[in-house]
Amino acid sequence: MKELTKAEEEIMQVLWKLERAFVRDILEELPAPKPAYNTVSTIVRILETKGFVGHEAFGKSHQYFPLVAQDKYKSFFLKNFMSGYFGGSFEKLVSFFAKDNNLNVQELDQLMRHVKQDLDEPEEKDGSTT
Repeated sequence: MKELTKAEEEIMQVLWKLERAFVRDILEELPAPKPAYNTVSTIVRILETKGFVGHEAFGKSHQYFPLVAQDKYKSFFLKNFMSGYFGGSFEKLVSFFAKDNNLNVQELDQLMRHVKQDLDEPEEKDGSTT
């Protein structure tokens, strides 16, 4: 998987939200100033070449849909980000985040409780334990 450019990611965010869309639908969801129709169409075709997007043809029109799940890309991006900026260390990432946002011990404790709750939820949903 390749990292997306800012423009490609913006288009993917719309496709993940809409699930299926024609270029005009994507264009409607983009913030102003809106790019040209042809620009969006070109970016979507690039995403298709990269394997992020598929399409279904309706005559000369194409309806596009994501082939890569948003969570899968998030995980890929975060791993690359951590590797590039924090030597792959989650501890260094959290430390940077805590310092940069001036988090105190109580806020860090609350954050850890949320993380623990999120980690415990899948086990509760399917009834399995580890």
